[in-house]
Amino acid sequence: MSDLKSKYETVFVVDTSIGEEAVSAVIEKFKALVEANGTLDKVDDWGKRRLAYPINYKTEGHYVLIEFTSSPEFPAELDRVFKITDGIIRSLIISKQA
Repeated sequence: MSDLKSKYETVFVVDTSIGEEAVSAVIEKFKALVEANGTLDKVDDWGKRRLAYPINYKTEGHYVLIEFTSSPEFPAELDRVFKITDGIIRSLIISKQA
């Protein structure tokens, strides 16, 4: 891992049909994953929102925004974990470079 740290932002949508406890567990899992691999700057839980369009026949999801600082290698790993985690409908990771 390099010592170079960058700021990132990720938004992910959790399937609300898995239940409130499972949604909370998924959110905690990703907060812990970010903290283990970088610095958690801000967590903004937007709660349950209607999706702009149905995704896999789902019309609403639980939105969470996490801002973090990490090495440039970590976002690729975070994206991989998003893709293999049950309950994640969509995720997006962006670099917040000036």
